[in-house]
Amino acid sequence: MFKYIVKRIGMAIITLWAIITITFILMNAVPGDPIRTESKMPPEVYENLKEKYGLNKPYHEQYLIYLGNIARGDFGESMKSNTQTVNQMIGSGFPVSAYLGFQALLVALCFGPVLGVIASLNQNKWPDYFSMVIAIIGISVPSFVLGTVLIQFVAAKSGGLLPVAGWRSFRHTILPTIALAMSPLAFIARLMRSSMLEVLNQDYIKTAKSKGLSRGVVIVKHAIRNAILPIISVLGTITTNLVVGSFVVEKIFAIPGLGMYFVSSITSRDYPIIMGTTVFYALVLIVMLLIVDIAYVLIDPRINIMKEEG
Repeated sequence: MFKYIVKRIGMAIITLWAIITITFILMNAVPGDPIRTESKMPPEVYENLKEKYGLNKPYHEQYLIYLGNIARGDFGESMKSNTQTVNQMIGSGFPVSAYLGFQALLVALCFGPVLGVIASLNQNKWPDYFSMVIAIIGISVPSFVLGTVLIQFVAAKSGGLLPVAGWRSFRHTILPTIALAMSPLAFIARLMRSSMLEVLNQDYIKTAKSKGLSRGVVIVKHAIRNAILPIISVLGTITTNLVVGSFVVEKIFAIPGLGMYFVSSITSRDYPIIMGTTVFYALVLIVMLLIVDIAYVLIDPRINIMKEEG
């Protein structure tokens, strides 16, 4: 177990370093100048700004400085904002994005497995068809389209009960949470259905039934417990996508999350924010995947044995 955890941490560090390197290379390969945004900028101002952001140094020096700053947890200063650093933007925007993401995750985890179990226990019957129709809609319709539909046909007709935009109360979170949760909910429902169908045909389920155990005990204690393992294995990716992947939903509902800074940084060519948020997102994803891998081994120790033998 200890060797496996150390190995996974080492792989996580290497992956993060690779993402930092690739991000740095891509940002420097993008055509254009992030500083010279206006043609009438005085040459002395331009040179001072290049010196301030270290852009007058060779690329390898910029890279080493950037690695050192990230190692200290410093993502740099914004090129466009004079009031906030990248760290301050992440500090103010990420809690909002995280709250929205975890709320959407809670909805997906509450309803996704339930739909999957209902569908599997009623295979080729109307509950199965109904659950899978919801799943197909959730997977097929992008979150920004669903968000627009919710604004047009729900918020606009709710008489102010469900606000169209903003971030002031729990009511403001309901519609963006639904828009964000539908896709992972649908994915979890389909994954749970296929996993349950596979588990229900296993020999140990038939053995449990032959011992006289009730249908409820067999389903809850044996079937669901084993069928939910594939969901745990993808939980890290789903969580991270919800927490840091709500850019468009935040934009549609005017939510002051981290996505607001990321989108505006792309349009304004604010490289420190783009690079800082990208690296931060990667760090969150890597940490979540690491936690899920360790949790997966704790839940099913056989995985640990197989990994150590491999």
